[in-house]
Amino acid sequence: MKRLALPAFCIAMIGFASCGNAGKTEEKKDSLAIGSENKTATEAPANVLTDTEKAEGWKLLFNGTNLDGWRMYKNKENKTWSAQDGTIHCTGSTTDKSDMRADLLSNDQFENFELVADWKIAPQGNSGILYLVTEEFEAPYMSGPEYQLIDDENFPEKLEDWQKSGANYAMNPPSKLAAKPIGEWNHTRIVLNKGHLEHWLNGEKVVDTEMWTPEWTKNKTTGKWKDYKGYGVAKKGHICVQDHGSEIWFKNVKIKEL
Repeated sequence: MKRLALPAFCIAMIGFASCGNAGKTEEKKDSLAIGSENKTATEAPANVLTDTEKAEGWKLLFNGTNLDGWRMYKNKENKTWSAQDGTIHCTGSTTDKSDMRADLLSNDQFENFELVADWKIAPQGNSGILYLVTEEFEAPYMSGPEYQLIDDENFPEKLEDWQKSGANYAMNPPSKLAAKPIGEWNHTRIVLNKGHLEHWLNGEKVVDTEMWTPEWTKNKTTGKWKDYKGYGVAKKGHICVQDHGSEIWFKNVKIKEL
């Protein structure tokens, strides 16, 4: 009986261990499944509005398929902008400075608004999102304030603080550097409501200022814009994305009028 009892005990222990491992295997499978579900849940479809966003008054500025709703600044001819793989894409070149490069302009104009967009830029790249743009001048930056987009770490020239990502270009430097490493998507949010201006980058508020105040006028008239009388004058204008010769991508471009 003793000789029989030991094998029986071992068999029982093996069975118990197997059951335990099976439980762990099932637990691991469940864990993987949950992780997969979470990943899927967080990867929302690009260039679409949720029911909540629709109810809140958001509108798509980019449909993910073509550039309907956009045109070139002053209707210039262009060969650099296209809808590509669900993004607004601008080709980059270090040598092409031809007249076939132009900034991309929204057809519609906006006054008080909240604008969001996702973007990523090529190494050493430079671009921007402009707003309150009018078409009375040679270039959009002569009228519209600019939310700066740039490779903060690798840009080949020394950058002033007011040139770094999230800045109100040449007016207000960002309070912190919040851009992600090159190659990753960044999330930008611009809020302009009756002169109160906020720039957000990846969930961080980096600019909070008031337009058209005595302090704002002082910054304009003593800085880079002192010779640009039309800069920041318009209270309503177009949204514009800048072709600065760098490759850049945009998606999830949405706006809500306030």
